[in-house]
Amino acid sequence: MAATLDGQTLTLSGFVGDNWWGEGFTYDEVMIALASVEDDSELVVFINSGGGYATDGAAIHALLARRTGTTNVVVDGVAASAASLIAMAGEKVTMSAGSIMMIHDPAGISFGTSADHQKAVEALEALATAYARVYAEKSGKTSEECREIMKAESWMTPEQAIAEGFADAANDNAAPAVAAFDYRAYAHAPDQLRAVASANGWSLKQASRKPPTASAPAPTGHQKEKPIMTDKTKADTQPANIEEATATAAREAVKADRERHAAIMALDEAKGREQLAAHLHATTEMSVDEVKAALAVAPAISAEEKPSAAAYDKARAAAGAGLATPADRDKAESGLSKLITARVERKRA
Repeated sequence: MAATLDGQTLTLSGFVGDNWWGEGFTYDEVMIALASVEDDSELVVFINSGGGYATDGAAIHALLARRTGTTNVVVDGVAASAASLIAMAGEKVTMSAGSIMMIHDPAGISFGTSADHQKAVEALEALATAYARVYAEKSGKTSEECREIMKAESWMTPEQAIAEGFADAANDNAAPAVAAFDYRAYAHAPDQLRAVASANGWSLKQASRKPPTASAPAPTGHQKEKPIMTDKTKADTQPANIEEATATAAREAVKADRERHAAIMALDEAKGREQLAAHLHATTEMSVDEVKAALAVAPAISAEEKPSAAAYDKARAAAGAGLATPADRDKAESGLSKLITARVERKRA
């Protein structure tokens, strides 16, 4: 994993969420690392990440922000997208020489009826509003001002980040090489980052998730399963009745999915955020604890409050332009569908 603790120094590098290029950090890994640190002690967090899942970023930010001790952040290399939100948990945010920070609007892809799309837009608007509030609290700007900066997909040098209030200081330490990420997925990424991604073959199309390891157990709220495949599958290892095995796996997956849905909707944090909670259940594989942390930083929306038609149009345009969390493009298949497929493949193997 790439959430490593050395004394009172926590290093977060790579993709935010389930890793793509063999390196990344998740909410669970950060939580496990922090378990070895006194909550009221001083902690320094080094970040080098091109971004990842917006909801994972929100959850990790909340985890660090809840600490009673002083948490300072140093941006090494890059803190883009979801990683920049995590950086806002620092009481003092320091940028290494040559490092870059980027903030922008979250985005994703939705499928289904017009009502399904509207729910997705509402979820994106809620998440963007929550992000803007975090940026505003750190910078001293208004949420509206931060939202405009987000919509522009703003890439900042240390000097620019300090001037905007998103960082507090810069040091003379040379920033290490930026973390692996397909920076070409961003609309306004600097040419040097695009070139680095191209030269190293960091392509989202080659992305593949890895199963949880012993040091990073799968969340209990929703077990993430991945079939273990071998080069050859002998006929005699197949279940005697494939149809029965498939049906059993489907029933088990549906039951697990319903239990996870019920647990999420029963959270106190889901009250006033029901649509966002339902969206996170349907479109992500986040554990109940991860959803709880993400909802905690999202604004509550009453039944009467709905984004305007203009907000819908802007959110759809942002999603279509791919201005945020490119990882969401690989989440077209529902979590339930993945779970059913995994269970079936396990029985066949």
